Amino acid sequence: MFEVLIEEKWITVVMLVTLVCSILSRIIIGILYQSMIKETDNMSATKNKALKQCKLKFVNCYQLNRGMSNIPVFVDKFLNKLSIGPFSFQTIYHLSGQFMLLAVLFAGIGACKSIIVGRTLGELLPFYIFSFLALYLYFSVSAITDISGKRRALKINMVDYLENHMISKLNTAELDLARLAPAEGEARGEGREARRGADRTPAGSPAENTIQTTRFTKSDQKELEELLKEFLTS
Repeated sequence: MFEVLIEEKWITVVMLVTLVCSILSRIIIGILYQSMIKETDNMSATKNKALKQCKLKFVNCYQLNRGMSNIPVFVDKFLNKLSIGPFSFQTIYHLSGQFMLLAVLFAGIGACKSIIVGRTLGELLPFYIFSFLALYLYFSVSAITDISGKRRALKINMVDYLENHMISKLNTAELDLARLAPAEGEARGEGREARRGADRTPAGSPAENTIQTTRFTKSDQKELEELLKEFLTS
């Protein structure tokens, strides 16, 4: 009965290839989304490059706009840009369905061609069996991977982190930087006064020690600023 699949070799090959591409597309996207969901459980220490880029972009937008009014929209735009090479996740998701339709289409072409050449109903059955099994497998994999559900869960985790953790970090860091600004201004003023007196003070005097202390204080402040910036993007 299945000899017709061997006789119509090129149709059989196209059916199998499009079916495999359809199923693999769903599985790959599901695995990637699931991996990102796990990373969002500890997003502050994530090693995922996409999530790191999202955090950095959020910090830049927050600082440029003096806040973030609609975080869910920001997350949606980020998720829409997720891609594998030149193809976005959304494109691959839709291509998966198109591949499945192509598999069924070529199964129908095989059945029509068999009717034209005069094959019996029993000889046509493999094409119908393939179509039913392919559709069953496709919908089963779609239900198991649950791409829409995983995307929704990822969005919820990201919005929760950005709203309830990242913003508080940014506000704390801004307060710390604001406190550092007056102290740095005072340190610069002391440094200028110390340099003025340095020309009139011999080496080894208390004034020279004051200059060294002032320089040390400024270097500490710069180091603290760098630590704060690293803290924001961590």
